[in-house]
Amino acid sequence: MQKLQKAGQPIRSDGPEQHVFKKGTPTMGGLLIITSLLVSVFLWADISNQYIIIACCVIIGFGAIGAVDDFSKLRKSNSNGLSAKNKLVSQIIVAILVVLCVYMIQPIGLRSSILFPLFKHAAFDIGALYVAFAAFVIVGSSNAVNLTDGLDGLAVGPTMISFSALGVIAYVSGHAIFANYLKIPVIQHAGELSVLCCATVGACLGFLWYNAHPARIFMGDVGSLSLGGLLGFIGVALKQEILLAIMGGVFVAEALSVVIQVASFKSTGKRVFLMAPIHHHFEKKGWSESTVVARFWIISAILAAAAMAALKLR
Repeated sequence: MQKLQKAGQPIRSDGPEQHVFKKGTPTMGGLLIITSLLVSVFLWADISNQYIIIACCVIIGFGAIGAVDDFSKLRKSNSNGLSAKNKLVSQIIVAILVVLCVYMIQPIGLRSSILFPLFKHAAFDIGALYVAFAAFVIVGSSNAVNLTDGLDGLAVGPTMISFSALGVIAYVSGHAIFANYLKIPVIQHAGELSVLCCATVGACLGFLWYNAHPARIFMGDVGSLSLGGLLGFIGVALKQEILLAIMGGVFVAEALSVVIQVASFKSTGKRVFLMAPIHHHFEKKGWSESTVVARFWIISAILAAAAMAALKLR
C-alpha cells in the first residue's frame, strides 16, 4: 500500500492539529481485512448457506462503495471523496436488496417483527415497514463505524468486540435447545454466521497489528463501510437489531454526536461539542489519542457484556 499510494490518505484540514503527522500514511487497509475474511469464510464456512452468501454480498457491496470513495480521495488528494448523497443512495440500494433477500428466507411469522431484549415475548410486527427499518439499521451501522474510524485502532476494537458477541448470539440462535432456553427465536441455518463472525475478528486482529498507534495503515472507507454494513446485516438476520444498538453503543454515540452537532449548528449557530465525531471532542479536551481509544474500548466491552446479559435476563 505504501508503494501504491505515494501521498497516502489526505488528512482533514479542519481536524485536530496533532493529526498532521499522520499525513502520508497509506489507506484502504480494509481491502486486507476483506480479503482475509472472505478467504477464511471460503475455507471454513458452508458457502452454500444462504446467510453466508448474503453476508458476502454485503461485504462486497459496501466494500465497493467504500473503495470508490477512497480512490476518489486519493485521486483528488483531499479528504472529499464521493458526495454524501451518492454514497448514501448507493448504501440504501444495497441495504434494501439485502433486506429483501433476508426477508424471503426467514420464517413468515418472524420476517417483519422487531424483538425487544429483557422481555420473553415482546415482539412487534410492523409489516412492510420492516424493510425500511432493517435497511436503516444496516445503513446506519455502516456509517456509524465509518464515523468512528478517526483514531488509530479506535474503530477496529469495538468492531471486534461486537462481532465476538454477535458470534455467540448467532451460534445460540441456530441451536434449538440453547435458543429455546434463552427465549430467543430459533433461526435455522443462522448458526453458520458464527463462523463469519470469528473470521471477522481474526481478520481485524491481523489488521490491528499495523493499525495500532502510531498506525502504519488506515482502514479507509472500504473497511469501515463494509464492516459496519456486515454488523447491521447480522443484527437484522438474527432479529437482534435492538441488542445490536446496545453492544454497538460506541458507534451509536459517534453517529449521534455528528447529528446533534450539525442540527445544533444549523438551527442555533452554536456547537454542542468542541468537535464531532465525539472522539475528537475528547481530544480537544486534552485526552491523548491512546487514552480515548482505550476508554472507548472499555465502554464497548461493558456494553457488549450488558447486551449478552440481556439475553438471559428475560
